Amino acid sequence: MRPPPTALTPGRPGRPPRPGPGPGEHPAPTRRVLLRGAGAALTAVLPPAGCVPLVGCVPLAARSPLTGLDHAVAHLLDRQGAAVLSGDRAGYLDTVDTTDPADAAHHRRVFANLRRLPLAEWSHRVLTVRRTGARRAEAVAELRHRLRGYDHGPRTSLERLPLTWDDGRWRLAAKAPGIPRQLWEQGQMRLTRGRHSLVLTVGRPADERAALAREADLAVPRVAAAWPGPWTRRVVVLGPASLPNAAELLDGSPARYLGIAAVTSSEPRAAGPADRVVVNPEAYGTLDATGRQTVMTHETAHVATRAATTEHTPTWLSEGLADWIAHRGRTPDIRHAAPHLRAAALAGRLPERLPTDADFAFDGDPALLARAYEAGWLACRWTAERWGEARLARFYRAAGRPGPGALDRAARDVLGVDEREFTAHWRRWTARRLAD
Repeated sequence: MRPPPTALTPGRPGRPPRPGPGPGEHPAPTRRVLLRGAGAALTAVLPPAGCVPLVGCVPLAARSPLTGLDHAVAHLLDRQGAAVLSGDRAGYLDTVDTTDPADAAHHRRVFANLRRLPLAEWSHRVLTVRRTGARRAEAVAELRHRLRGYDHGPRTSLERLPLTWDDGRWRLAAKAPGIPRQLWEQGQMRLTRGRHSLVLTVGRPADERAALAREADLAVPRVAAAWPGPWTRRVVVLGPASLPNAAELLDGSPARYLGIAAVTSSEPRAAGPADRVVVNPEAYGTLDATGRQTVMTHETAHVATRAATTEHTPTWLSEGLADWIAHRGRTPDIRHAAPHLRAAALAGRLPERLPTDADFAFDGDPALLARAYEAGWLACRWTAERWGEARLARFYRAAGRPGPGALDRAARDVLGVDEREFTAHWRRWTARRLAD
């Protein structure tokens, strides 16, 4: 399942007046230094882990002149980034507030977690800084990080970073409740490497960690067989301790993901350099082995097809293809595998159209959501049966190309029918199969 789109670009309404200069504000020679390991940076992915809305914020590059506080925070984050990449524990701890013993232990644990990651790149770009008290401030910054061997390019996420003035300079403070945390900030993080996977977990027992790696390792070759296009053929899985922790990695709203077993955190765009499969342990844990494998394969399909998925790709096609790949090679009884759509068909209420993007809202009617998924799956299954798997893949890629009437154009060019004919044929096939 892909999450609803979340904008990265901050809005530009007027900002409230900034407080005057505060303690420790001083110019720095550069606003930001990009710290890299091996490889080059590519594009960003959305919606990222720990993303927060930025209503009313203005990007740092759009403001002139830069304030001393902005410079001070940018310099602080550059120092911390250098310490992360070089493994300099003392240098890292020198950038954070360790006055409180509990906070000090937290910062040491975060550094230890980061050292476990195969980081090739880690850097921050300051977007805004505001004073929140005489000796406190908060920054919003763009974090870019890349995992060596797993990410095509850096993963981008927005972070709210609390700051305290201590011992003559600004330091990063522990995040208070309500501020979304990255997985490495949620507790002791375990890293499990599979043949095709990297599983990062907090608070999950050893058998669950091994099972996630095993399921991801099985998913990758299954997806590769159905989608032979270019992708990393590796998947990064995040396994937080609870639904609220999982929601922090997505949009911070647990109710939105209640009952959702897993979500691929990214935004459709021209490239998918750093997707993450985020597992909701409360829903994923209720599934049997077949169900868990189906979900993991579905999410891995989103990772594989991300480069071909754009804002023009209908959600029914994106979710339907992922479901078709997850079920490929098996022949589940459609009447039992699509119970909500079958009930509608038997009652004479089979939808006249394919699902809209709004039908896939996480927080909408659960029955409508289930019917939407079933309809998308059957549309892709029917397409593969009638025109073949290779043309289904071509149809998917064509439907994501920019321009008006993308789906109609893709159907005409690849399948030889227009969108209206495609829908009518799908509806007749579905009604017949559900009634058998």
